[in-house]
Amino acid sequence: MKAKVHKDICIGCGMCENICPEVFKIGDDEKAVVISETTVATYDEVKDAMLSCPVAAISEEEI
Repeated sequence: MKAKVHKDICIGCGMCENICPEVFKIGDDEKAVVISETTVATYDEVKDAMLSCPVAAISEEEI
């Protein structure tokens, strides 16, 4: 799975970065960005970040 942030929806709250800083970061545009692919070690945190996003700006893409 690869996480995708929909920047047109993202409000830059930082919830995803707090939950999984290995995969998400708030960028210079104050929107979340994916900085690495999901691994076995980060899979559960990425799923938690997706479900915790207050505006549902994170989705998953099969790779």
